[in-house]
Amino acid sequence: MRFVDLIVKKRDGKALSTEEIQFWIRDYVAGRIPDYQVSALLMAIVFNGMDDRETVDLTMAMMHSGDVLDLSGIPGIKVDKHSTGGVGDKTSLVLGPVAAACGARLAKMSGRGLGHTGGTLDKLESIRGFNCFLDNDAFIRQVQDIGLAIVGQTGNLVPADKKLYALRDVTGTVDSMPLIASSIMSKKLACGSDAMVLDVKYGSGAFMKTPEAAADLGRQMIRIGTGLGRKVCAMVTDMDEPLGNAIGNALEVKEAVQTLKGRGPEDFTQLCITAAGLLLVMAGIAGDEERGRELARQAIDSGAALEKLRAMVRAQGGDVSQIDDVSKLPSAACETVIRARERGYIAHMEAMRLGTLAMQIGAGRRTKEDTIRPGAGIVLAGKVGDLVEKGAPLATVYHDLPLTQEWLEGFYGAYGWSREPSQRNPLIYKILKSGKADI
Repeated sequence: MRFVDLIVKKRDGKALSTEEIQFWIRDYVAGRIPDYQVSALLMAIVFNGMDDRETVDLTMAMMHSGDVLDLSGIPGIKVDKHSTGGVGDKTSLVLGPVAAACGARLAKMSGRGLGHTGGTLDKLESIRGFNCFLDNDAFIRQVQDIGLAIVGQTGNLVPADKKLYALRDVTGTVDSMPLIASSIMSKKLACGSDAMVLDVKYGSGAFMKTPEAAADLGRQMIRIGTGLGRKVCAMVTDMDEPLGNAIGNALEVKEAVQTLKGRGPEDFTQLCITAAGLLLVMAGIAGDEERGRELARQAIDSGAALEKLRAMVRAQGGDVSQIDDVSKLPSAACETVIRARERGYIAHMEAMRLGTLAMQIGAGRRTKEDTIRPGAGIVLAGKVGDLVEKGAPLATVYHDLPLTQEWLEGFYGAYGWSREPSQRNPLIYKILKSGKADI
């Protein structure tokens, strides 16, 4: 089989066979196909797409390019959650403990953040001593014992995706629905769970800019998962403004703890409760989503969900006293309150700009080599639709270095104002399920 024939075939709009896709991934990972040829195939896919069968085959080939975690020794249905990423997205820190407190078993492998604020691992590592890297046996044992583990991906998990994504990033071939969907799903399926909730975000702080595009991606990922025998549903959610109020690693841990105590921001709490309801139905614990949401609220109200977070932190070597007293979490040297320059209603907030501003003061990375300052970040005082008086706080910034005038002007530029109340987008645009009408 010659790889150039695959390039020509896809260039001409034809479907690649299962064997051809397996040959591509196997030989590329082995170093037998050069980057320049794979780049040509990727560009042909960008222009001509892939059908559902091809996308499932690509996902399977990538999934089996390295380690595949076997969770079959853990009793019951194992669940997982994936977010396509956003600003202030600390959902796993609440959803995992809530689901586990209700009897589900959540086995999650996460990544780090690059581009704006830190990823789930960076947030957890702001807890002193927390170990994000368990071997597979310890990971499985912890899920068996307490129903919850959140760890970093192993070095050999889906190596095909690592190679392909690095190539796509420098060849203008990131923006392809089949390539995006197979990249996400190959990693999630390799983690071994039976069921998963996908949080597909859209808006200024998300990769997908419109709800329609996010819904298309969600449906494609559902088709991949169900085609491979998994239970999958997707929430399409708004990321035009940050999720919750906190942006930054230790600050987001604090907000997650407050949410588990029943005192979290309304939007963030709603998202976590909705996702938990879906997970509990797929895990066979709740008969319907309303009952699932009710169980999730009970887990928070009773303190059982917070106790699961404490149990996970303890099991992974973290300092539980920082969960009991969040003031012990890392903090920045300076706190600066930014105040409104005018009276008005917040009409919009540019989530990505706010995330980038947080990154610039140490809450995220420009490059993989950058060191995160865990206490740095921004806590918002208002959200879209809120009335703010002139001189009233817009946000508190936590930082170690002086804020430049350019940074401050960038912050003010992230806000749009109106004289009349602005309507906030619905947080949850749609819920997508296999073979069912959208909700």
